[in-house]
Amino acid sequence: MSGRYESWFLSARDTEPGRQPRALWIRHTAHRPAGAAQTSGALWCTVFDPGAGAPAAVKQSLPAGPASNAGASGFRGEARARGRMSEWDLTVSGEATPLRHLRPRTLYRLPVPRTKLEAPVPDGTTSGRLVFDGAELDVVAWRATVGHNWGAEHAERWVWLHAAGFEDEPEAWLELAIARIRVGGALSPWIANGAVSIGGRRHRLGGLGHVTGVRVIAAPGRLEAMVPGQRVAIRVAVHADLDQTVGFKYAGVTDDAVHGEREVLHAGIAEVRLGVRRPGRSSAELLTKCGGAYELGGRRFTHGVHLQPYPDP
Repeated sequence: MSGRYESWFLSARDTEPGRQPRALWIRHTAHRPAGAAQTSGALWCTVFDPGAGAPAAVKQSLPAGPASNAGASGFRGEARARGRMSEWDLTVSGEATPLRHLRPRTLYRLPVPRTKLEAPVPDGTTSGRLVFDGAELDVVAWRATVGHNWGAEHAERWVWLHAAGFEDEPEAWLELAIARIRVGGALSPWIANGAVSIGGRRHRLGGLGHVTGVRVIAAPGRLEAMVPGQRVAIRVAVHADLDQTVGFKYAGVTDDAVHGEREVLHAGIAEVRLGVRRPGRSSAELLTKCGGAYELGGRRFTHGVHLQPYPDP
């Protein structure tokens, strides 16, 4: 029996002017290694609050996959491990239609790429109750996105970036995944998939038809990228403080679990500078100082971020 993993996640930020930004990252995951009959799972919660110090993270592994209490309408759960605890009951709302990143769409039916992804809520808000180590966070209309990914193998290296709440275009948002994968033993170039919404219109980014124009410099806490799309091209520069970045290990699901293991750095609060070029329109230059989330994943690499002590799954 082949291995499989599935993850639902909620990423949200409180960027109300005049106060310290805060963010949350919640994951509900299911994991079945190759050859295993039983699916296990985990519940994860990380809170980013620069005023309180380093990110606070907890992850509880479960003997069976978590119940289906995560999705486009909300997340509910609790995690207790290593003396830490968190509980959450959060609703999600948003008018943006779901985004399926991969293009062409037939890739969702093919074995490659071995990771599939979508954003059921690419732009929305979340409200509700979140408690971490006894302290309750006031989560009221935090700008949010809901993601869903599944597959049989993690990408060799990947970037996930979400940004919203730009200073001059508050309704604009960016959802972008960029990855390198192995195909028959060969490593692919960077392949981008996603969308940018600006001026009330959504523009597709990347896809197999735009691989040659993708340029990426990805490092812990820093990203520079150029991504073309359908009658659009973007340039993005990201900065995230490493002291507000959390690190986790993701287990592999292949026959060689060690070979499939990845390290993941996730910054819940990031500065994003976005340039958007569209034919026949003047270029737009957007900035959000704390409305971005930046994730970098891959095999073991040098980053200086403390990895959380929780096993996966």
